[in-house]
Amino acid sequence: MAAAHSSRRFKLTIAYDGARFAGWQSQAGGNTVQDAIERALAVVGKTPITVHGSGRTDAGVHALGQIAHFDAPAESNLTTETWVRALNSNLPPSIRILRAAQAPASFHARFSARGKIYRYELWTGSVLPPHLFQRAWHVPQGIDDESVRRVLEMFVGEHDFRPFSANRGTPTTDSVRQISRIHCTRSGDSLKITFQGNGFLYKMVRMLTGAAVKVALGRENERTIRDLLAMPKSGRWTHVAPSDGLYLVRVLY
Repeated sequence: MAAAHSSRRFKLTIAYDGARFAGWQSQAGGNTVQDAIERALAVVGKTPITVHGSGRTDAGVHALGQIAHFDAPAESNLTTETWVRALNSNLPPSIRILRAAQAPASFHARFSARGKIYRYELWTGSVLPPHLFQRAWHVPQGIDDESVRRVLEMFVGEHDFRPFSANRGTPTTDSVRQISRIHCTRSGDSLKITFQGNGFLYKMVRMLTGAAVKVALGRENERTIRDLLAMPKSGRWTHVAPSDGLYLVRVLY
């Protein structure tokens, strides 16, 4: 008797333009990145297949290197290259599988991750170029870059980021995260802020960016930020930067 085939686990690297999607996480309406990929997997694999992402991205947030995994049906003998071609043929052009690789059964896109890199993009010119519509936060007033850097420097290290996170409906039991690096790059009217850390709370990057910009615009004091970091139970930050400018760049393993 021939031995039964065991399923194989595949790791996917995914890029998407999030402007038209209600985020990564599957929802009843079906208009999410995960829903689109699972529909494509069902066509290619000829059976329903669940895909597990490294984490959620909100509506409007983009990804250059989202990671996900799925278990192929035991009877499938498709190669990684064939999975990539077949899935992309069944996905909208705003979602692309960049790479696929076979992974050990112990690999989990979410639980094996050790950190993430996000980038937030701003445009400070008086006119937003049309190709940056829904891809950058337009701040036409212009901002003081040094003020932005000073505020962002406060967030580097290990902190309780509870004041700089939103509630998904259930309280966060552990809100301590470590940000190892925040880097700002200016090129003309473009300002890009890169965050690297061991994890990020719901809307955390958007709130940290919003805090830095509000101070740089003279609408908030640096002391407010310091007080919230020093006394995380004393209050919450309320200004959230738009989702348009946020990109999940890379997941670290």
